[in-house]
Amino acid sequence: MYTNWKKIIFCALDVILAFYLVMAVTSWNTPDKSTRVCSKVDINISDSNNAGFLSAAEIKHILEKVKLYPLNKKLNTIEPRKIEEALKVGPFVDTAQCYITENGHVNILISQRMPIIRIKSNRGGDYYLDDNGGILPNSKYTSDLIIASGNISNWFAQYGVAPLAKAINKSEFWLNQIEQIHVCNDHGIELVPRIGDHIIFIGYLPMKKNKAANEKSIAEFVEKKLARIEKFYRYGLSQAGWNKYSYINVEFDNQIICKKKTNKDRQAELLKQQKMEEEVSTTEVTE
Repeated sequence: MYTNWKKIIFCALDVILAFYLVMAVTSWNTPDKSTRVCSKVDINISDSNNAGFLSAAEIKHILEKVKLYPLNKKLNTIEPRKIEEALKVGPFVDTAQCYITENGHVNILISQRMPIIRIKSNRGGDYYLDDNGGILPNSKYTSDLIIASGNISNWFAQYGVAPLAKAINKSEFWLNQIEQIHVCNDHGIELVPRIGDHIIFIGYLPMKKNKAANEKSIAEFVEKKLARIEKFYRYGLSQAGWNKYSYINVEFDNQIICKKKTNKDRQAELLKQQKMEEEVSTTEVTE
């Protein structure tokens, strides 16, 4: 069998030449990182328009504090992994990704832990809970989140109040209507609405040992209670008047127990209103 060695040699030379040209073009088009510096830092935070704790300025401050902020640093000295690890230490950061682009920019992608409720317990606790029941420390952060007060341990906050808050947050109506959750000494749950001068008692949360079963049980319980209250709002209070009752109890499935306001309650309301008017008047004069 005849072998055309000349043809094989020429083919091999063509392959080597092509490889050389590719490598040469690549090296020409890829500037030397040892001389290039980071010209821009892009920080992208998920849910930054919602009720989050983090801002681009805070991310910059965190990295500057540990001397890892990459702007104007040589690209070959920037370590994306170290930047990610430094950011993940923060209590409000869920995930962090960092990478360098071909044009010399450093991109930082952050997903943050989102607060769903603030806890102010009679045990001295003052902190936030995220949507997984995780505890977030108190900070300069302010918002119109629902506040939970009363007899709340850290355990009950995570396994009772957090699922309760998640269930309320699913409804835009109730998210806007409820301003406070109060946990009684026996762990009964009271809701304080924004509209209507009354308190709603929904009963006791059906706690389960398994986390998934517990969340499902509480979600179903709360959804059922809120549906009954909404129906009562629509067909009861809308006719009787929003300020007729001081206490509405929906603990039991077959009845709604309402406590009418007494003269003492009305007097307290008048004093409260009068005090508010005096404060407004004093403010106006002062200004």
